[in-house]
This record gives sequence, structure tokens and C-alpha cells, in this order.
Amino acid sequence: MILNTLISGEGPPLVLLHGLFGAAKNLGALSRGLSPQARVIAMDLRNHGDSPHGAAMDFATMAGDVADTCAALGVARARVAGHSLGGKTAMMLALLRPELVERLAVLDIAPMRYDHDYDDYVKAMQAIELHPGLSRGEADAALAHVVKAAPMRAFLLNNLSLGAVPHWRAGLDEIGAAMPDLLSWNEPQGALPYQGPALFLRGGESDYVPDAAGPGIKRLFPRAVVETVAGAGHWLHAEKPAQVLASLQGFFFP
Repeated sequence: MILNTLISGEGPPLVLLHGLFGAAKNLGALSRGLSPQARVIAMDLRNHGDSPHGAAMDFATMAGDVADTCAALGVARARVAGHSLGGKTAMMLALLRPELVERLAVLDIAPMRYDHDYDDYVKAMQAIELHPGLSRGEADAALAHVVKAAPMRAFLLNNLSLGAVPHWRAGLDEIGAAMPDLLSWNEPQGALPYQGPALFLRGGESDYVPDAAGPGIKRLFPRAVVETVAGAGHWLHAEKPAQVLASLQGFFFP
């Protein structure tokens, strides 16, 4: 699958991959910050943004999408950064196609299984009646019964296209059906550890990369360095953009 991309800047290629329910445009601050030194290629993962929809959402398939899109753009080797779902996809890409990944940065995710309530989010989004004239405020009120945090509701509603015929840009049916795959981590059989430089950035207030994940990270990514962004939660690039950008610049352009 060839993914939708937003490309900016000139220089060595640098691929950015967003998290679950996100889109390439959500990484605009990172794109702008990195584009003076790189050709930044922010991608919409399958079933997200303006990319095509597809039933399969295991990480090997999504890593294949990224590889196919790089090939279509003439990119044979790239620096790669991914947040959350995009981070798992980036890790899988590095393990399956190490020749494509020059350097790997993973934002607040680890190679492990997770257990979250995203099924409830999908069902709440699907339950909104997409009638003509639907307002964002009405949609927000409908989501509030399940999604208590206003910033999370605003993030999810970025996927809602209003107008004459309101519709979800995200493939909610596909994402909902694939949730077991998205929460899991299945190491590719026969893949060797990724020997390139790797940076794992975790939010100091997030529980997504616990200390217990360290041995698994080191086993698959032996050159990995784990850094903590103090005062940041899971969306560390939005909460502490300057610190995250500085870390990525220092890692990608030593």
C-alpha cells in the first residue's frame, strides 16, 4: 500500500510516523523543526488520515506499507521516527528491513503488549450519528459519555470530517477489528536484532515504557539509548516539543 505523505525540507530523508488515531499533520511541529536539516516525509499510516483503508493492521503489514511508500518515493535509506503505534511500526521496519533504516527513534512505546481501553473509544466514535448538519460540539458531547478528557476528545475528533456528508477519515471498522494486533507485539521469526543506532524517548509521566521494558529493548535493539523527557506524558512531542525536537536533532544529526 502506498501511503499519503506530507513532505517538507531538503536533505537526507527522514520518515515520521504518527500514533493511533493520529495523522501526518499532527507531527507538524516535528516536521518543521527537522526540515531545515532533512527531507521530512510524514506518512499517514493505513486506515488513518488520507491513506487507503485495509483490513490487515499487523505491524509487519504496516511496516511493509512504509517500505513500499519509501520505494515509490525513491528512498533507499532513511532516518525513521515513530510515536506510539508509529513507533511499533518503525521498530518492525527496522527489524524486517534494516537496510532501509539508517537510524531509529521511538517515542514512548516499547516492544511489548499493552492493555488499554481503545475499544471503547472506537465504539463511542462509531456510535455518533453522522447526520447532515452535525456540529463538532454535538459530536464532542456524544463522545464525552465515554471519553472524559477534553483534549483526548479533541484529538479523536480530528478524524471527523464535517460538511454536507459527515464522515470519519479513519477506518474505524478496520481499527476496531484489528485492536488485538495493535495492542500486541509479535516478533518476526528469523529476524536479527537491529544493529543501527536507536533512541527510545519516554515521557517521565507516562507508563508506556516501564523500566521492565529495558531488557526487551536492548535484546532487539542492542545499541539503544533510553532517555526520559521529564514532565511529559505519552504525547511527549506535543507536551514538551522543544525538548523532544532537541533530542531528535542531536540523535539524527550528530
